[in-house]
Amino acid sequence: MSVDKPVTVEVGLGDRAYDILIGSGLLSRAGEEISRRLPGTRAAVVTDENVAAAHLDTLKAGLEKGGIQPTVITMPPGEKTKSFAHLEEVVDGILAARLERGDVVVALGGGVIGDLTGFAAGIVRRGMNFVQIPTSLLAQVDSSVGGKTGINSPRGKNLVGVFLQPKLVLADTEVLDTLPIREFRAGYAELAKYGLIDRPELFAWLEANWQKVFAGGPERAQAIAEACRAKADVVARDEFETGDRALLNLGHTFGHALEAATQYDGARLVHGEGVAIGMALAHRFSSRLNLASPDDAARVETHLRAVGLPWRMSDIPGELPDAEALLSFITQDKKVSRGALTFILTRGIGQAFIAKDVPASEVLSFLRENHPASRKAG
Repeated sequence: MSVDKPVTVEVGLGDRAYDILIGSGLLSRAGEEISRRLPGTRAAVVTDENVAAAHLDTLKAGLEKGGIQPTVITMPPGEKTKSFAHLEEVVDGILAARLERGDVVVALGGGVIGDLTGFAAGIVRRGMNFVQIPTSLLAQVDSSVGGKTGINSPRGKNLVGVFLQPKLVLADTEVLDTLPIREFRAGYAELAKYGLIDRPELFAWLEANWQKVFAGGPERAQAIAEACRAKADVVARDEFETGDRALLNLGHTFGHALEAATQYDGARLVHGEGVAIGMALAHRFSSRLNLASPDDAARVETHLRAVGLPWRMSDIPGELPDAEALLSFITQDKKVSRGALTFILTRGIGQAFIAKDVPASEVLSFLRENHPASRKAG
């Protein structure tokens, strides 16, 4: 097993600052890294059945080597686990283990487990220590960093939750070798997002090097570290999403609506795929509003297609609700303020901005034009 020195990215939040460690072999060092920051702590590890089968033994050995005997709470895999029922299970598991406020709750898994576990850690005993050990590319470059936690409601995604910054993030690049290709692609969408927000040179680098990122090696770690730096910079400026942290939601307003429209059915659409389609739609919508060149939208779509990601609504298997129903999911989105629609739009590659008071009529017209039903009718 490789134990190269990891790359460290700091999230600068004053007395709540924390490190993201990126590299190979970090599961085996988890106990050492956690004990160094939280000496004498006990731990609960929350994971899902798939991740447990692949990585739990390695993590437990690593924790025990650092003097931590963990309690393990195992959840079913999939987006539907982000629910009140499973939140209650995690909370009860932590309390049953008699963990104290100063102990640590560890999330071992992808974005679903990270969001659910962080929410539980944020509310048990009014807030416990929290460590993220993300096992998917999506979680390593996005959801594990920044302190957003939560669960879904039938009325929309991530509508219930708290902000809770972790004490540490351990992004072990070796665990990505076990990811199904579909999950890796889904995570790549979030990685590309950072280039499309404000780092056009990163997007251009990914266009040239994406195959090396998929293959592993130094390019993969380099891409993850760059994405983490991009997110850390934004979180340090705007921890609670009152300003430009909203830029990180590029593609998410459309994407979340599509996820809700498919009832979070991972067989049809996983989060990163929703983001990929959402980013393509955001660029196309920006072009429709004469904010950006249609060439930029075409460039985004070309790259997503090359990587193997879906890039239009018709790429989602099965029937979708009509445009009016999709708009209703958008209006439930948490980026709505006093009824006005807020979108992350763009003036070009790497030139995303927050657009407030976007007319619902424009959105509805755009959704109708891009709905699979309209393509069939055409």
